[in-house]
Amino acid sequence: MKRLISSAASDILKMSAPELKQAILASEGRTIVGETVVTASPLIEGLSNAEVMAAFGADIIILNELDVFDPVVPGVDEVEAREVIRTIKHLTGRPIGVNLEPVDPDMALLEDAVHLPKGRQVSPESLAAANDLGIDILFLTGNPATGVSMATIGQAVILAKQHFNGLVFAGKMHGAGMQEAIVDEARLTQFVRDGADGVLIPAVNTVPGVYEEENRRVTAQIHALGGLVVSTIGTSQESATTSVIETIGLSNKRVGVDCHHIGDGSYGRMPHPENIVALSLAVRGKRHTYFRMAQSIHR
Repeated sequence: MKRLISSAASDILKMSAPELKQAILASEGRTIVGETVVTASPLIEGLSNAEVMAAFGADIIILNELDVFDPVVPGVDEVEAREVIRTIKHLTGRPIGVNLEPVDPDMALLEDAVHLPKGRQVSPESLAAANDLGIDILFLTGNPATGVSMATIGQAVILAKQHFNGLVFAGKMHGAGMQEAIVDEARLTQFVRDGADGVLIPAVNTVPGVYEEENRRVTAQIHALGGLVVSTIGTSQESATTSVIETIGLSNKRVGVDCHHIGDGSYGRMPHPENIVALSLAVRGKRHTYFRMAQSIHR
């Protein structure tokens, strides 16, 4: 069994869900997760954003706003819809995840609601479609103004573990249009007790009022239950200066998280490539950063 940060594409693409979880755990807080929106044109014509993020050091790729009933990824052309995810895995040698959103129709929002197609919402049918596409990881979370609540995320965890074969991470990167506690220890630990493989928490210095002490306490509780923690940058600071990204990364290290997520709010609806590198250098240094950037997908 290899840690993810030391694995070649041939190792990664044959990992089962439990093996992938163990490989992340064995990487000791040095896994980089890059996210991109698939409803916008890619950063560089002729390439998918997934390929760019992989080239700049992301270990895991998350596709946001993917409709699992009609999967389209810009830059991956002339491929049957059912083969899109497997094609991206072949091109990048990385595990591929998607966001699915458990919308709460009864929650009052702080802004006009964004209405989602069924292929972006959590249901037995969308979870089955995610399996059929070959998706490795689900983030049960909410985009801005979608009305996803911590309560509906909890319900979605139970459903996902019944219908989806890959890893399941649950939680919020930001408010998703509503006012409620995000770093909620009781809810986050319950997600893991109900079967989630890990949780999402906003990184310190992203969402207002989130401090290292509460993130550290929640992280310790999740680890005690056998879960993983993904610290997220979901507030468009993925386009901030590299010094901001480095500060966030080092804070994550003090908190003790397993994965460092960097979101999709920059040019081309992906992180600044330089900021993926900056985050990687801050949390794991040049050796592991250059190893991931330079490694051929044919290994």
